Amino acid sequence: MSLKKSSLGALAALAMGAVVAFGVSSSTLLSLLTQSIIYAVFALGVGVLLKQNGMVSFGHALFFGGASYLIGILLQLQLMSAELAIVATLLAVTAAAFLIGLVIVRVPGVAFGMLTLAIGQMFFLSASRARGLTGGADGMNIDWPSRLFGFPMSQMLKPATMFLVCWSTLVVVMFLLAWLMRTRFGGITEAVRDNEERARFIGITTLLPRAAVYALSALVTSVAGVLSAMNTGFVSPESMHWSLSGVALMMVVVGGFKALWGPAVGAVVYFMFKDILGEHATHWMTIFGMALIAVIVFSPTGVAGLFDRWVLGKKPSIKVGGH
Repeated sequence: MSLKKSSLGALAALAMGAVVAFGVSSSTLLSLLTQSIIYAVFALGVGVLLKQNGMVSFGHALFFGGASYLIGILLQLQLMSAELAIVATLLAVTAAAFLIGLVIVRVPGVAFGMLTLAIGQMFFLSASRARGLTGGADGMNIDWPSRLFGFPMSQMLKPATMFLVCWSTLVVVMFLLAWLMRTRFGGITEAVRDNEERARFIGITTLLPRAAVYALSALVTSVAGVLSAMNTGFVSPESMHWSLSGVALMMVVVGGFKALWGPAVGAVVYFMFKDILGEHATHWMTIFGMALIAVIVFSPTGVAGLFDRWVLGKKPSIKVGGH
């Protein structure tokens, strides 16, 4: 898709978000949609890693909860303005992820996933026990100022406004990722993903692109963490637990990782199951689990793959790559 078509699609998506924000009168529904959009950004970060690196992470909740904690601590210490705290948080998480990535992306396959799990759980336990800094298992409130980016915080926290902020962020992030994947960076990372040995043979340094993709996925996930901190004004160690990474990975599987928009759709589907089935079935996760198995067996490329086959008439292509 060309840049012009992507731009038009993004503008149409922004307009659609505005229609939903001001056309839906139910605050409960808007809050639910806002939560699903936040997790759509989270899943998008996990999906980018799988799409461009061919790697599965069980520890991305570290960047989701870590971003919320970091911005909460910066605001609590009053070291800088809230706007600078957001920027500093995103940069710090990205830099930390890049340094971690330089080490762990060398490890292939399942071992990589276990490493991400171990690192994530290490920080989860640290946050649970550091009562003086993070509030421990009780979590911590995030003290946002009265105004953010020139807008009253009380206005931004209204359901319609918060939904529009989260939706706009999702659209912008997806547009920027789509543009980035069409650049030389996207081509190099796909070449490394598909055949790392051949990429080395033609002179491509493979470590830095892999670490950069890991850092990029952490950046996207940390954006979701900042949005969550704005939406709830609270963060607890559960936001860093491995089970949350597993939920995000399920969203990616359901939506499909081959298309950039797949993980976001998977997040919406997950929340539909959770809230619609949750009202009528105690063990709704069992039903969702069976649906997940059905997707893996009959459509490994997820909802995005079904769309490509049924609407666009494309043939399925499943190639994750690896070492």
